[in-house]
Amino acid sequence: MNEKSHTTDKGTIRYWVNDPMPGAKTLVFLPGLTADHRLFDKQVEYFEPRCNVFVWDAPGHATSRPFELTFSLADKARWLHEILVAEGIERPILVGQSMGGYLSQAFMQYFPGEAAGFICIDSAPLKREYYTATELWLLKRMYPVYKLYPHKALMRDGTKGTATTEYGRELMMDIWSDYDHEEFCNLSAHGYRILAEAVELELPYEIDCPALLICGDKDAAGSTRRYNREWTKRTGLPIAWIEGAGHNSNTDRPDEVNALIADFAGV
Repeated sequence: MNEKSHTTDKGTIRYWVNDPMPGAKTLVFLPGLTADHRLFDKQVEYFEPRCNVFVWDAPGHATSRPFELTFSLADKARWLHEILVAEGIERPILVGQSMGGYLSQAFMQYFPGEAAGFICIDSAPLKREYYTATELWLLKRMYPVYKLYPHKALMRDGTKGTATTEYGRELMMDIWSDYDHEEFCNLSAHGYRILAEAVELELPYEIDCPALLICGDKDAAGSTRRYNREWTKRTGLPIAWIEGAGHNSNTDRPDEVNALIADFAGV
């Protein structure tokens, strides 16, 4: 994988692509909040020889720091689009985990018709109708919740909440070790806030391409399982429940998730 960078007015975004395979499909892997490109190590390893692969450190994360946390979800979608255009990537299949799934929906909102597919891993819909006013109020006020949580306990309990396997938990602990407590609290709070603000815009957030929902049946992150049950019920979108997997189901059951991605993408 080749490391590259994209400069914005708020900081520099770093991302990785393999050597291009003309005519091959492109998988764009978008990690969740506080995770970085390493979240998809098992997917990159599997798919890099098979197709075009893109993965990034989202703005404000890991190597995409320092970065001003004054941007919106729409800004992230715009920067992602700028990078894909610069790389000559057309009709990508967006594979978004958690916040990456929200970002994928924002991308389709602002750049309709450009995604060839959408695989949503342990995320939820952006449509306003799925959320209560209380949920949105809380999402915009998460900083004191994180700030009052002792750092070591936050890391310990947080990794247990994201993954069910030793590999998945150790990976997240390794990723989170890059942040001090204040930085972690600011990054988390900012992510939840821009999510709530994007929902409150009440945009259509239509999924205009084939899509697949993937969710761990042990996902304990907020109401993710409830959102996914309701999402598939209201829309008819197909869903794959990953037995024994937590919020990062692609790290807990990488072989199963890779098989689902490969079958969906036809690679």
